[in-house]
Amino acid sequence: MADKKLVEEITSMETDFAQWYTDVVKKAELIDYSSVKGCMIVRPYGYAIWENIQKDLDKRFKETGHENVMMPMFIPESLLQKEKDHVEGFAPEVAWVTHGGQEKLAERLCVRPTSETLFCEHYSHIIQSYRDLPKLYNQWCSVVRWEKSTRPFLRSTEFLWQEGHTMHETATEAKEETEKMLGVYADFCEQSLAIPVVKGKKTDKEKFAGAVATYTIEALMHDGKALQSGTSHYFGDGFARAFDIQFAGRDNTLQ
Repeated sequence: MADKKLVEEITSMETDFAQWYTDVVKKAELIDYSSVKGCMIVRPYGYAIWENIQKDLDKRFKETGHENVMMPMFIPESLLQKEKDHVEGFAPEVAWVTHGGQEKLAERLCVRPTSETLFCEHYSHIIQSYRDLPKLYNQWCSVVRWEKSTRPFLRSTEFLWQEGHTMHETATEAKEETEKMLGVYADFCEQSLAIPVVKGKKTDKEKFAGAVATYTIEALMHDGKALQSGTSHYFGDGFARAFDIQFAGRDNTLQ
């Protein structure tokens, strides 16, 4: 009796760890596969987990002064090009919209991969003075990345998402924000999800394209591999320069 598998439909963890994971999320009715390759249907049990995650994190974000906004789903190609022009190694796996109804669009639109470009364009319109800073905005949305290989919840073509984008008067304040929010992620994982994580800094090779520094929390999986579980990036003034975000400083000079 000791050798009998309790659930025949679930692959043994020792036999195939990846398949065991997929079997569990399917058997627990967390997801179902859709007719769109790489896209999953998040079922009620799975979505209830997301609602709890979002409720907990949203409270933490607001306690640190962040405000929620909503950015458009579509990004014009010319705007995305601004990011590409200053980010070495920029090669987003994006989906493109080329037609609206029967008419071909004058400019291609990419379906939101993430929204650095949209946030920065918006900030360039609303930041004029040091009195307008800091700007601490967060967005809850879904993101599309045209992945070559997918796995439920870990890597799929469309997935539920949160992204904070902030602007600060000084580099010191920006760095403090970057590390503070990494701490929020780490505390949430350990205290709310009971997942121990290791906080650290990515190597230059692994950091986010365009970032000065990328900080990460990593969790250890059963098979001994580290799983990146959250990141916080310090961008310096690269995006500010690319999108011409300037403000009148305390000494009345343009910063």
